Amino acid sequence: MAEVLAQFDDPLVSDGVAYRVQVCGAQMSDGLWEGWLEFIPVGGGKALRSPRETTQPNRTDTAYWAGGLTPVYCEGAFRRALNPIVRKQVERPAAIFDEPAPDLVTEEAGRPLVQAVLDPFSVYDKSETLLLQELGALSAWHLVNIIRAYRLSAKPDTTLNRLPASALIEMIVLSVREQRLAG
Repeated sequence: MAEVLAQFDDPLVSDGVAYRVQVCGAQMSDGLWEGWLEFIPVGGGKALRSPRETTQPNRTDTAYWAGGLTPVYCEGAFRRALNPIVRKQVERPAAIFDEPAPDLVTEEAGRPLVQAVLDPFSVYDKSETLLLQELGALSAWHLVNIIRAYRLSAKPDTTLNRLPASALIEMIVLSVREQRLAG
């Protein structure tokens, strides 16, 4: 609970208004003491108080601080009471997501979105023979990636990964041919 630790005999006068000045203190939740000044209009009116002027380890030290204040210090505390420091409240931006994007983007069937080293439709449009040649130069895992990227088969990756390159090439060419003829 706050208590008055000191009072000044002479009032502080500002703009023709006389204020009785008292120094107050109270114990904070952490056990330390804080001190501030209060300015009470002698003729009645709204009282003012300064922000915290000191933090001390105990009541005795806070009372000692209060006893050493001068009229000049009180004038400064009065200005601080009239014009408190305004700390601009900056709104902290909020994260939109709770985690980063996944390393692999997945498609509807839970299959990873893969990138193919060539577009089989583009090469087929030039020549089916050229497509066969281009596919024959690729490793089996590249062929599986082409099948996945262009959705040329509904077979699971485990099945595709066990097939020889020749079977994968045949699957790609047949699927591309069928889609071009249908489309």
